[in-house]
Amino acid sequence: MVHVLSSRILLRPTDPDRSRVFYGEKLGLGVYREFGTGPERGTVYFLGGGFLEVSGRSEIPPPPGMELWLQVADAAGAHDELRQRGVEVLRPPQKEPWGLIEMWIADPDGIRICIVEVPADHPIRYRPGI
Repeated sequence: MVHVLSSRILLRPTDPDRSRVFYGEKLGLGVYREFGTGPERGTVYFLGGGFLEVSGRSEIPPPPGMELWLQVADAAGAHDELRQRGVEVLRPPQKEPWGLIEMWIADPDGIRICIVEVPADHPIRYRPGI
């Protein structure tokens, strides 16, 4: 079994500023971190432990733009394990310019899932001077 260390739902809103007002101000979610600049900048909110519930049935797949972010300790190991289980890998693990090692797969309905390894020296794990 792939040992998931953390997870995140990735939301691609039609109006990022409106969505930040909703999640940050109206719902009052705490900010975990922010990155980038301008209207397309990213804001990550705390959702507690985070969960994905799979229940019920839909006649149509979820809309495009719905993605999941799953943190693992070893992306290369997860890649090997998932391939052995017959999971189609859309993109094998590679280090991104922002320092994370990311691999992409998709669920049966096409929801893209990012399998992420956070290197030990990445700012998500390590903050100099703190």
